[in-house]
Amino acid sequence: MTSDRRTFLGTGLGIAAAVTSHTYGLTAGEMPSRDGLRTEASEDFGRLIHREPRAVAQPVSSAEVAGLLRLARSEGLKVAARGQGHSIYGRSLSEDGIVIDMGRLNSIRELRPDRIVVEAGATWKSVLDGTLSQGLTPPVLTNYLGLSVGGTLAVGGIGAASSRYGMQTDNVLELDVVTGDGQELTCSAESNPNAFDAVRAGLGQCGIITRATLRLVRAPERVRRFQLFYPGLTELMADQQRVLAEERFDQLQGAILPDGAGGWRYQLDGAVYYTGDRSPDDTALLKGLSGTRSAAVITDLTYGEDAAAFAKFEALLRSKGQWSTPKPWLLTFLPGSNAEQIAREILAGLTDANVGPFGRITIYPMLTRACRTPPFRLPDENVVFPFNIIRMPASDDAAAAERMVEQNRALYDRIRSAGGVQYPVGAFPMSHGDWKNHFGSSWPRFSEIKQRLDPANILTPGYGIFQD
Repeated sequence: MTSDRRTFLGTGLGIAAAVTSHTYGLTAGEMPSRDGLRTEASEDFGRLIHREPRAVAQPVSSAEVAGLLRLARSEGLKVAARGQGHSIYGRSLSEDGIVIDMGRLNSIRELRPDRIVVEAGATWKSVLDGTLSQGLTPPVLTNYLGLSVGGTLAVGGIGAASSRYGMQTDNVLELDVVTGDGQELTCSAESNPNAFDAVRAGLGQCGIITRATLRLVRAPERVRRFQLFYPGLTELMADQQRVLAEERFDQLQGAILPDGAGGWRYQLDGAVYYTGDRSPDDTALLKGLSGTRSAAVITDLTYGEDAAAFAKFEALLRSKGQWSTPKPWLLTFLPGSNAEQIAREILAGLTDANVGPFGRITIYPMLTRACRTPPFRLPDENVVFPFNIIRMPASDDAAAAERMVEQNRALYDRIRSAGGVQYPVGAFPMSHGDWKNHFGSSWPRFSEIKQRLDPANILTPGYGIFQD
């Protein structure tokens, strides 16, 4: 096995989480912006959509964000916030409008034994660096730590520990927000709860997060990670559901990987936390599992090293020129009751060329009981399967990327008809009616709060949610 292949297989499975990341905060700054900033703000990580803003602002305070939103409303300009620019289908772009670069709102304001207060432009890496110094961690981390806090809180923020702790939005204690009419407010479950529930996982439609108070828990010292490989989908999913039901692992993920010979390789990825010299019992953890034991990969790292492991995969992609190619990704949740059937049917229509040499299809079960953020949508079952087609095309072929986007739309319709939903960051177009269907029974309340907090409909136009 080549060193590149080892890096690819050993990255954890949360490349999909990289997408769970565009920042939606806003800002007021100096206008007009420099040409270099406008060029950068015309594209995002997906490299599929190009929309040039009229200006880019770089605020340093919530008050500046509020001033900018009032100005934008008076001028009839749309506004999109940008953290690390990791949206993949133009959701952090604003054609002839204003893009707010949140990069200067990145401070850690306060660290206490049960919480941390950070500005929305801070990355999760900087948050973890701060908390680990005190032996603490956010309960849920995205696999890629280079995403901004505001960005993941705007979409939900899924991680390998979401079965136990929910989305990152379920672990927010308080938010400072600027609404679409330029008002600053602080919201929580007790204060301004309607705004709190509409901004978390609200896709940037009702307000821009400028500061977040996040719950913390005690961090383990070490992580024992197990990667097991299977001959087929049935065997993989059976073992995944077994270890989920038995709560064997603190983290559980999985993937279907190109094997380099035109076929697929099926991988379970589980991790156990521990502290001190009480290391896990490998035999007990793997008992009864059908993975090919001779191919198993077991690693043991500090908690911080394990959380940062995706950085090695990023470095590999950059070295191969893959970090900047188009990313026509599809991210969804399948109902647990028919997940294998749906996944099998979709997989039958895909080849490794549809995914790319460094791409993957992530699939694993998670419990939904801890996921309580109102706008965040999941199938109405106790167990669901994140099912993500993480395409990494081998070239910049625009026509090929567009065909993948069209395929994404067809696959989404198929998944939707089978009771699935999307994790709303994927690369395919959605109409106003599609979004109403996505939000389902929560649509009337969400729409009413949108009208109150952003009456001129200037926020985050890239989704097209409220455009008829």
